[in-house]
Amino acid sequence: MGQLKINQGLVNADNAKELVKICPFGAISYDGAKLDVSSACKMCKICVKKGPAGVMEYVEEEEPKETVDKSLWKGICVYVDHEGENIHRVTYELIGKAKELAAVIKHPVYALIIGKDAAKSAKKLLRYGVDKVYVYEDEALCDFRIEPYTAAFCDFIDKVKPSSIMVGATNLGRQLAPRVAARCRAGLTADCTVLEMKENTDLVQIRPAFGGNIMAQIISPSNRPQFCTVRYKVFAEPKPSDTESGEIVLMNIAKDALASGIEILAKTEKPRDIDISEADIIVAVGRGAKSEQSRAMAKELCDVLGGVMACTRPLVEENVMDAKHQIGLSGRTVKPKLIICLGISGAVQFAAGMKSSDCIIAINSDKNAPIFDVAHYGIVGDVNEIVPMLLEKIKEDAANV
Repeated sequence: MGQLKINQGLVNADNAKELVKICPFGAISYDGAKLDVSSACKMCKICVKKGPAGVMEYVEEEEPKETVDKSLWKGICVYVDHEGENIHRVTYELIGKAKELAAVIKHPVYALIIGKDAAKSAKKLLRYGVDKVYVYEDEALCDFRIEPYTAAFCDFIDKVKPSSIMVGATNLGRQLAPRVAARCRAGLTADCTVLEMKENTDLVQIRPAFGGNIMAQIISPSNRPQFCTVRYKVFAEPKPSDTESGEIVLMNIAKDALASGIEILAKTEKPRDIDISEADIIVAVGRGAKSEQSRAMAKELCDVLGGVMACTRPLVEENVMDAKHQIGLSGRTVKPKLIICLGISGAVQFAAGMKSSDCIIAINSDKNAPIFDVAHYGIVGDVNEIVPMLLEKIKEDAANV
């Protein structure tokens, strides 16, 4: 990247007027004494090429120099998101990905688990090929409180020095990862969809940006550790082995480091709703199937198949369906065995949240709809005509079984 440099000593009223006129984006202004370039500048460099010689100059920025000894940082760590002895499935997905990345640079794979009686859960991780599971156990870590959990996480980083750290983008992970990354003065890339590893141990973190219109590639060549969060269902979950391997390491931390200004007086269990991320069969509706009649047919299809209902963002914005049922970048990421998309055009924001599904069936009246680019099977036609035929056929086949 580079930047525009204004040589103010060469600026006068005449050439300033010429530069203001030549800029196609209206980014250059002159107040009679000083020439200025606003954020509207698109770096087209027309002012440099066609403007008065020497007034505007494009200067290439120097590549940032490495400020960290990368040889001192080794290992890829996965933070273990758990509630009691129940480990969130995203942890296993990240361990599988960590093993792939570690194989590129011949680094070990670590898991970090924090909580009261955490060692009981740590043993489960040894069947997934983790080299070491680092455990912080203490009464002060019984419930999630941001200060003691951050202290334990940072203590681990100081002592072990992992090169990369992966955290699930759960409610807990989205609170903890930014705080730890900020305290370590490291960057954090949120909601990554692709992760790659360079041979120099730089982690290439890829995520959708600008509403999903581009895929941004982010690296942190001058900082360690490298932090990223990843949504549930983005990577494949590996199968556990029959035997345990690896080592459990109990960590010690000073009691006063786990002090907190938060006191938990009571906990109330929230009724658990249907989580579309866990569903094996999904019937999703979009703008083309938002009418009450279409949704009723979709619900019947959903019930017949034993699936759950989902939707696109417009239906949430119009208060037709709840946000908990939204698929996409601003909703949930899903990976069912079967997803049937009814009246969904397939914008990149939606497709990013479901394109890893095992089988995608799309029904849309527009034969050029982008959803057909990711669908395994496509039907061009009116949802209100095709869904009743599908229902009839499914019920007929079920009756003959």
